[in-house]
Amino acid sequence: MSLHQDSIVIDGLIIAKWESSVFEDMRKGGLTAANCTVSVWEGFADTVHNIAEIKQKIRKHDEILSLVRTTADIRQAKADGKTGIILGFQNAHAFEDNIGYVEAFADMGVRVVQLCYNTQNLIGTGCYERDGGLSGFGREVIAEMNRVGIMVDLSHVGGNTSKEAILESKKPVCYSHCLPSGLKEHPRNKSDEELKFIADHGGFIGVTMFPPFLKRGIEATVDDYVEAMDYVINLVGEDCVGFGTDFTQGYDKGFFDWITHDKGRYRRLTNFGTILNPEGIRTIGETPNLTAAMERAGWGEAKMRKVLGENWLRVFGEVWGA
Repeated sequence: MSLHQDSIVIDGLIIAKWESSVFEDMRKGGLTAANCTVSVWEGFADTVHNIAEIKQKIRKHDEILSLVRTTADIRQAKADGKTGIILGFQNAHAFEDNIGYVEAFADMGVRVVQLCYNTQNLIGTGCYERDGGLSGFGREVIAEMNRVGIMVDLSHVGGNTSKEAILESKKPVCYSHCLPSGLKEHPRNKSDEELKFIADHGGFIGVTMFPPFLKRGIEATVDDYVEAMDYVINLVGEDCVGFGTDFTQGYDKGFFDWITHDKGRYRRLTNFGTILNPEGIRTIGETPNLTAAMERAGWGEAKMRKVLGENWLRVFGEVWGA
């Protein structure tokens, strides 16, 4: 058995189109579990619909998938040769203005919620707008997320809101999918200071490979992805770093038009241009190539196992309580 096959492998963020071919590719890629986005711009009712739909799909594909509510579920998925689906949001918009919805979604199985998606909402501000920081309601939301065991994600969140959220949370928070601005300046990338700050306060960093944020863009390879991970590890150490690919597998241009909009009807927030994942890891099924690239970079076995999934497993346990 290869190291990849033997390891717990957790992708900290996938926003693929939830269909049979993607689920089969997750299994082909040897994923033990993945944080799977089920809400971005949707409100409460539409998000409930998305959750109901993905749970039906998990049941339909129960020979290769299982729902994750606890870290024990992730370990069981590994033992059973399945991929555990962690329900996650990339925006707290679905909480609307009702603090009770936080617990309601936790009861449905949601385990990770990003506070803002690029722009401002009732909680705080995203990374593409002038950042006024965390709102009073936002502080209450974080306290409730801590109480019910939902991890706070700050990947697309602005610097001021992120710093205040890190300080406000009593449990570890994360950047589930980010890259260092030390390798490429971009509003979505995090500075060395921001990366150190979250790590120094017990937080977690999932390194992404989304091409517009990588140093070499669409020319990047899986080895460039590992280089970005090493950059972060050299800043904060290997115990609080994992990976979060941000795979958008199965989607077309219409999806990116929808995902990059902003407040104001038909207002476009950003334009990513051509999206082409790094050579060697263009599909979820190629995830074993990530482990091979780590080996080429001279990583030891313990470091590889941590970053592939053991670190995510530990921090999820700290937040979820099981």
